Amino acid sequence: MNDALPSSDQGAAGPLIPVLAVVGVGLIGGSFAAALRQAGQVGKVLGVGRNAQSLERAVVLGLIDEAVTAEAAAAQADLIMLATPVGGLTNVLSQMRTHLSPHAVLTDGGSTKAEVVEAARDALGDRIGQFVPGHPIAGAERTGPEAADADLYRGRTVILTPVPENGAAAMALVRQAWQACGAHVIDMDAAAATRLELAGSGFRDFPRIAAGSPEMWRDIFLSNRDAMLAELAAVRGVLDRAERAIADGDGEALLTLLDTAARARRGWRKE
Repeated sequence: MNDALPSSDQGAAGPLIPVLAVVGVGLIGGSFAAALRQAGQVGKVLGVGRNAQSLERAVVLGLIDEAVTAEAAAAQADLIMLATPVGGLTNVLSQMRTHLSPHAVLTDGGSTKAEVVEAARDALGDRIGQFVPGHPIAGAERTGPEAADADLYRGRTVILTPVPENGAAAMALVRQAWQACGAHVIDMDAAAATRLELAGSGFRDFPRIAAGSPEMWRDIFLSNRDAMLAELAAVRGVLDRAERAIADGDGEALLTLLDTAARARRGWRKE
C-alpha cells in the first residue's frame, strides 16, 4: 500500500465509529483502519505506537489522522483496536485504564486469546466488560504501515471470544466493525480459539509465516506451550519414521507417510 487512502461517503447517519484508535499501526491494525475508512464507517483515526517514524508514515499513507498517546486515545476513542504484541498489552491497557471513556469499547487482533483475556483482566479490573477479545484469521509476511491492506479481511473469518462481562452494545459494535471490513464473524470460547486447528490459512503456508513478526510468533508459541510441545513431538515422530524408511529403503512405509500427508493437504483445500 503506497498511496494515501481515499475517504468514502459516510452517509447522512454518520460513520459507525466516529473516532477509532489503533494501537500498533502495522499489518493488522493498519489494515483494520484502512478497511473501515474504505467502507466509510470511521470518522477520525488516532494512532498509538512506540515508533514515531512509523506513526508519521501512517499519517502520510492516510491510515491515521494523527498520532497520540495511549492516554489520549483512551479518552477520545469510541473503538480502540489493540494490534500490539501480547507481551506489551498489559502496559498499554494499564496506561489507558484511568483515562478510558465510559462508552469506549476495546478489542484486539491477537492470536493468543486466553493470555490476552488474562492480561486485560489484570490491567482493566472492573472495566473488563469494555474489552471484547477478537482474532482475525488473516495475515501476510509484511510488517509496518506499508503492509496495511484495506482488503486483508475481506472474506476471512474473525473469531470473537467474549468475556462474561461484555454487554450487547460492545459486542455489536465490534461485530459490525469487522463485518464492515468484509469479514465473517463467529463467537468462540477463548480457550478453544487457541487450538492449532483454528490457525487457518496461515498454517498452510509455513514459508510465508516464517517472514512474519518474530514478537507475535514468540507470544503464540509461549502462550500455547503445551499444544506446541505436543505438536513438535508429533512432527518429530513423523520425521523419525520418514528417516528410518529412507535409510532402510522401505518404499511402502514412505509411500504411506506421503499418502497421509497428501490426503491431509487435500482436506485443507476443501475447508
